[in-house]
Parts: sequence; structure tokens; C-alpha cells
Amino acid sequence: MVATDNGIYISDKAKEKVIHLMQEAGVENDPNYFLRVGVVGGGCSGLSYKLDFDNEVKPMDQVFEDKGIKIVTDLKSFLYLVNTELEFSDGLNGKGFFFSNPNASRSCGCGDSFAV
Repeated sequence: MVATDNGIYISDKAKEKVIHLMQEAGVENDPNYFLRVGVVGGGCSGLSYKLDFDNEVKPMDQVFEDKGIKIVTDLKSFLYLVNTELEFSDGLNGKGFFFSNPNASRSCGCGDSFAV
């Protein structure tokens, strides 16, 4: 992926999984719902990623759209997530969602936490 703008991106495979999960949650046809990504303290490397569906944009939120998926993050998290791509793996490792984050100086073996 080559970032053309400062944003948050989603791979084709992650997009398919997000759409599937939105269908399971019954919110795929509700334009008010979006994917919220964030960073919280914790995990073995100091910071962890957070994913959820939400329908409330807060005043300091940063809003992006990639491949038709609306992605929202708070301003503080965006400082850690700029030019990050959400990916999904269902291979033998069964990793699930993971972030390809160019800002992370190191990450743990599970891929769920990172440090900058």
C-alpha cells in the first residue's frame, strides 16, 4: 500500500470481513454505523488496537472512507494510526484482524499491541 494522503486504510479482505460482521450485527444497511478504530493503553508492548461498530461521531473524531467503508477514530488514536491499513488473515495462523502500522517501532508476537 502506498499512502496518497494521511488516513486509515482497509484491505480488500478486511473489507469483506467487516461487511460480513456488519450483516451479522444487523447494521449493514444503516448508514449511521461505521467502523471505529482506536488505540488504548495496555498489551505486552504498551499500546493495543481497538475495533468496534459505532453510530456516534464525536466532535474531535477523524473520519475516513476507504473502499466504501467509513472508518472513524479519535484524534489521539489517529496520531498513532496515520497511514495504517487494517488487514484480515484467515490462514493457518488464524490471525483475524491486524494492523499494518508504519508508525510502530515494535509489536508483540500476537500482533495485538505495539509501541512507537
